[in-house]
Amino acid sequence: MSLASLKKKSSLDKLLNAVKVENEPQEKKSYIDERLWKPELDKSGNGYAVIRFLPAIEKEDLPWQKLWSHAFQGPTGQWYIENSLTTTGQKDPVSEYNTALWNSGVESDKEIARKQKRKLQYYSNIYVVSDSKHTENEGKVFLFRYGKKIFDKIMTAMQPEFEVDKPINPFDFWQGANFRLKIRKVDGFWNYDKSEFETPSPLSDDDKTIERIWGEQYPLADFTAPSNFKSYNELKIRLDTVLSGKTTVGNVTESIQDEPVATPKVDTKPVEKVEEDDTMDYFNKLANA
Repeated sequence: MSLASLKKKSSLDKLLNAVKVENEPQEKKSYIDERLWKPELDKSGNGYAVIRFLPAIEKEDLPWQKLWSHAFQGPTGQWYIENSLTTTGQKDPVSEYNTALWNSGVESDKEIARKQKRKLQYYSNIYVVSDSKHTENEGKVFLFRYGKKIFDKIMTAMQPEFEVDKPINPFDFWQGANFRLKIRKVDGFWNYDKSEFETPSPLSDDDKTIERIWGEQYPLADFTAPSNFKSYNELKIRLDTVLSGKTTVGNVTESIQDEPVATPKVDTKPVEKVEEDDTMDYFNKLANA
């Protein structure tokens, strides 16, 4: 643009419009992943649904992905809620810190390490066969996040304890089996002991339907992609902040002030116990309260 053209053109309206856009209320970020399906309890505290675990998508080897994470509140009152680098075989500052605490031989240190231990969760694609609380989910593909108890049931189906029980691949479209997810409240925890696989059967007698379902599945590799983890140094700074409000970089110790975000509201009344499968939901609600 020439100087003459610039002289004739007024940019006032453009500038004012830019300011207007910047000052408009921003839509609040949602932390809910719409791809995830989660069962819902009824008034009696029980839950029931029938789901089908789905096979690995093209170019992925396993029909599940596991993710280690940490979620705990430090002495400062701040929360540490981060994915652990140990998921991808790397060193993680919290795991290193917990190891040091455990090896100190002091029982109080071991108790701190227990409260800060890693939490294991699995992700799989599922097809919702029956969901009485939300029938709109039936016939759809979702991601399902679950813990070790349900994963153990999957492993038992694949490797039965008794010879009379025939091994099955729960993730197979044709020779797999529906999973009856039964949830009870036991001592305040979600309990899955009554959950079981049905007799093996095809997900559908129509291969076109199966092909459609296969095409609607989500990649699981995203959960262990580098973008899903902070660097070691970033996690170390966050850990130092949560533990003491300070961080040490080289030989310099500085006080760290968090950005002005909402402070987790922690109730002083007794907290309802939470099954390990659902701890991340619980801690995320606290952190985003």
